[in-house]
Amino acid sequence: MQNPPSTEPHELTAEERNPSGRTFFGQPGPLSNLFSVEMWERFSFYGMQGILLIYMYFQTTEGGLGIDEGIAAGIVGAYGGMVYVFCILGGWVADRITGSERAMFYSAILIMTGHISLALVPGIPGLVLGLLLVAIGSGGLKANVANLVGHLYTKEDPRRDAGFSLFYMGVNIGGLFGPLLTGWVQASWGFHLGFGLAAVGMAIGLVQYWVRRKDLPEDVHVVPDPLPRSHYPRWILIAVAALVVVGVLLATGVVNPGNLAGFVAILAAVAAIGIFAFLLTSSKVTGDERSRVVAFIPLFIGSAAFFALFQQQFTVVTLYSDNRLDRDLFGWEMPIPWVQSFNPVFIILLAPVFAMLWTKLGRRQPNTPVKFGIGIALMGAAFLLFLPMVSTAAVPVLWIAMILLVATLGELLVSPVGLSLSTKVAPVNYPVLMVALYNLSVALGTALSGSLAEFYSAETEGAYFGILGAVTIAIGLVMLVISRPVHRAMRGID
Repeated sequence: MQNPPSTEPHELTAEERNPSGRTFFGQPGPLSNLFSVEMWERFSFYGMQGILLIYMYFQTTEGGLGIDEGIAAGIVGAYGGMVYVFCILGGWVADRITGSERAMFYSAILIMTGHISLALVPGIPGLVLGLLLVAIGSGGLKANVANLVGHLYTKEDPRRDAGFSLFYMGVNIGGLFGPLLTGWVQASWGFHLGFGLAAVGMAIGLVQYWVRRKDLPEDVHVVPDPLPRSHYPRWILIAVAALVVVGVLLATGVVNPGNLAGFVAILAAVAAIGIFAFLLTSSKVTGDERSRVVAFIPLFIGSAAFFALFQQQFTVVTLYSDNRLDRDLFGWEMPIPWVQSFNPVFIILLAPVFAMLWTKLGRRQPNTPVKFGIGIALMGAAFLLFLPMVSTAAVPVLWIAMILLVATLGELLVSPVGLSLSTKVAPVNYPVLMVALYNLSVALGTALSGSLAEFYSAETEGAYFGILGAVTIAIGLVMLVISRPVHRAMRGID
């Protein structure tokens, strides 16, 4: 079978990007399909992640694996980081071998297989196999589904940020019901049935996507930079060498469960530096595109800082919910994973508001660096809100809900906007790789969230939340100070 022929990149019109002519809340019609498949994928992902940490540190008599809490939190952070690291692989495969649409579909199949492994294979082997498959599949899906959403718009279309905000609402509908249902199933019938429910959700998403995939614009099937057949042996050797290196590091104990999160953070940082260097030196990147890549560097750093705190909802906030939160509601104890559904509830309520706001403001809306600065500062402020409860023995559920509300406001100014920006500033020849680069900032932040979680305890929580909150607010203020030169370097991209 030969590689698909190289197709010269060209800009499709708005009508060509929405061949059916249908609309979805004022957005191109195919957004509804991508909205739906991502909703089900997030249902399975967050449903599994909602019970993952407690599955690891609960004792075997409670159906868990009995792993130390600190090590378990580090593993969760490392796993979350690897999801975004694998966006590089997913982006490279799409850009050079399959195109975005096929890469996303095959990745979804891997995700479903991973959840089935967690459900059916007992103990540590099932944990390792399941997390590896879900991480690889999620990385491939995340990079490519965002690129597919970007393909629904021209670069000048002012609806783009609003469309990504609506898409992000679909993410969080899945993120809401995933932990609620898997948490309930886990509490009632055990962890493995909870993981099985996540697999069922992913299967539903795959079927509905397959039925409606024909409505996507034709350029989603294009391979931007096809890999020549003669280069296949070289890349196969590189892949084998990488697997051997990882195997040696694990076998010798250089990389172990205790330092896995730190290793993933270093890997994400090194990979990001490599991709930035590649894009800045590539002859296929124009002068304007190169300037936009440079402008993306401070936004990358700011995004990593934001997610180093935000992703602690799966580590520190889960531990906090188990040990510090009063989950008794009128004599009924709320399952631990349900706390992770507060953030999606706020997203569902607020994402349409933000989408309407950006649509109404149009070209008068704040530019991306300003949105980032405010969002990062809000995330730091959310951590400072933990401080009044340091001396409280049983923290009210409404207090953690308020903290997560402030964090959500910051998220809406950073995450969907960052995804949208990565599709706008992407060089024509490397569209998915740029999305993967944005996701590396999330990988770095997520891995750091696991490493930082190892310093958290009830005795140190005052200093922990205070220092991290203050440092993050300072980073947000720096972003606001440099927003003008960063925006100028984006060369007309808002």
